[in-house]
Amino acid sequence: MRIAIDATPLVEGTGGIPRYTAELAGALAKEFPGDEYWLVSDQDWTGGPAETSNLRRGRRPQNSLARRWWLAGLPWELVRLGAAIFHGTDFAVPYVPVTPSVMMFHDTSPWQEGERRAEAAERVRRRTPWLMRLATMIVTPTEAVRREVIERFGVNPSRTVAVPLAASEVFRPAAEAEAAAVRARLGITGPYLLFLGTAERRKNLGRLVAAWREARLAHPGLGLVLVGRQGAGSQVLNFENQPGLTATGPLADRDVAALLSSAVAFVYPSLYEGFGLPVLEAMQTGTPVVISRDAALQEVAGDAAVSVDALSVRALAESIVELTRDSHWRRELRERGCERAAQFSWRHTAKKTREVYVEAVQRF
Repeated sequence: MRIAIDATPLVEGTGGIPRYTAELAGALAKEFPGDEYWLVSDQDWTGGPAETSNLRRGRRPQNSLARRWWLAGLPWELVRLGAAIFHGTDFAVPYVPVTPSVMMFHDTSPWQEGERRAEAAERVRRRTPWLMRLATMIVTPTEAVRREVIERFGVNPSRTVAVPLAASEVFRPAAEAEAAAVRARLGITGPYLLFLGTAERRKNLGRLVAAWREARLAHPGLGLVLVGRQGAGSQVLNFENQPGLTATGPLADRDVAALLSSAVAFVYPSLYEGFGLPVLEAMQTGTPVVISRDAALQEVAGDAAVSVDALSVRALAESIVELTRDSHWRRELRERGCERAAQFSWRHTAKKTREVYVEAVQRF
């Protein structure tokens, strides 16, 4: 089978959707060597999965088709490639259905006020409900999002499939020497909590910082490390004159794994997620995890994380203090987390996604 995959998210470089696109494409090509996978976009990108004999880059259009990519350029490219199916990795499929198509619907955050870039969110809100009717099949990362798609947009349940994601293999426990070197380079000393993700409003960083301050009353040396880029609608947090708080910005995966390896806990109090990939990344690295009671996060974490009311600063602070004091509880959470993360793999994601492709071709 010849499959075309939307590579446009790779232009952005970092974040959950670029990660999904790169990891899935690489896993599909490795797991199904008899298939051909083509990454297609009207924009140039760097990075992403390495090209192989069956994973290649499509040709960027150099004429007026590039300015009408989803209407004309992409359908033309699919015909030129002889693609059997198109996989839209970011809420979109071609406006002209020349082949079967699969849409990845990550979450409903674009419909939430202040989320994603305003322009991007508006584009998703405007066109996605219509494109969902054109898509042959719709994939979601969790059953929680699948239920949202069915209830909010009235999509036939038989056209929607939940296919879970996975953590990259780079997220493994790091040697102490490597972790110490990363901490030293970033000026991090003493025990610390860690947050990983784009700083958007729904990530609830204001309450996290407030809970950390409260926890420091019981554990004065406890630090907080925030890793990730600023996003649309992010709260303006004053990091100055806050000893112990470090905002690193985006980091390389190996550096993140090293920081996770020596963190007291990974705290992810997000108020809404479609999957919550950083939770699995932390678990796979052997880090105790605290999450909110968001449906998708609880689905992913199972009983391997501490789940708290993330609207309550006090509840967050109490869970943090309990973890800092109870080494046996931290050890148990590490073991549970590693076992839970082992149940997810990009190989499994690739297999389940390939099954969706086959069904889409049969339905078209």
